[in-house]
Amino acid sequence: MEKVMFIELGMGTDLHGQNITKAAVRAVQNAIHHNSMPGLRSVLPGGSLDNMKVNVKLAVPCDRDLLDHEAVKAALPYGTVTVEIMDGGMLTTSGVVLPDKDDKNDLIYVVVASVEVGY
Repeated sequence: MEKVMFIELGMGTDLHGQNITKAAVRAVQNAIHHNSMPGLRSVLPGGSLDNMKVNVKLAVPCDRDLLDHEAVKAALPYGTVTVEIMDGGMLTTSGVVLPDKDDKNDLIYVVVASVEVGY
């Protein structure tokens, strides 16, 4: 990315089911759903949202290999999206195992996202 214009931060969890992709998508949605960038087209090359670049950095606590990058990319409506994964996030206990929610254990998966927008 040549020019970073915005950095949006978010956090997502999967309370039951221990699905790292679900937590990551929620973190990205949390980051982008509190913003509106109406003037962005006026500074993008060619004035097109197709020229926007989005870099997603995800801090995940575990199961990196199970993270579905395409599902994370699909959470972003515009631009060319790249995804970077790093150690971080958190595992904490929910205090209960709910088999009907596909719990494998009592862990809550917490993912932190940084969404960089630019061109």
